[in-house]
Amino acid sequence: MVVGVELAAVRGAVAAARDLPDDVFLAVNVSAIQLRNRSFVEELERLMRQDDRTARGLELEITESVIVEDIKHNVASLTTIRDMGIRISIDDFGTGFSSLSYLSILPIDTLKIDRSFVMGLDASAKGTALVAAIIGLAHALDLNVVAEGVETEPQRQILADLHCNEMQGFLFSAAVPGDLFFERFLAKA
Repeated sequence: MVVGVELAAVRGAVAAARDLPDDVFLAVNVSAIQLRNRSFVEELERLMRQDDRTARGLELEITESVIVEDIKHNVASLTTIRDMGIRISIDDFGTGFSSLSYLSILPIDTLKIDRSFVMGLDASAKGTALVAAIIGLAHALDLNVVAEGVETEPQRQILADLHCNEMQGFLFSAAVPGDLFFERFLAKA
């Protein structure tokens, strides 16, 4: 039942991603159950064949702890998914127990810095140093960086000074339903 519900969420995201502007991505969380399920990649392939515009607007988010559960299988699955043109991001980066060496073999586009690091940005020099190191490492690997949980203007400014590519959090907007998001943020696009 869980896999069916998760596939329905992916199908809905795929339908919405078709209509996005070229520079906007719809991110969908992928669970360990989905990634382990051999038919998940096949279902994505089937969905991508329906409309070639779909992949360019879709990004799958996977936590680092999910990826390392079965690294060999997951790298193969993610490589196939990425070859379809779907972007892959590691969500909540820095909170799992993976090795940094995995970053060099994972077929990913984006690192999403966990909000726990962002919260410590303006609290200490060590917090800023950690975030600067993550951003520097990601950029050295040619990865996009997203900071999650940005709530204050000082956090936003520090992240901008550190050349963080994108930010999300309550400073910009609370979570909103999809139709309101399109109306509020994409109607001007």
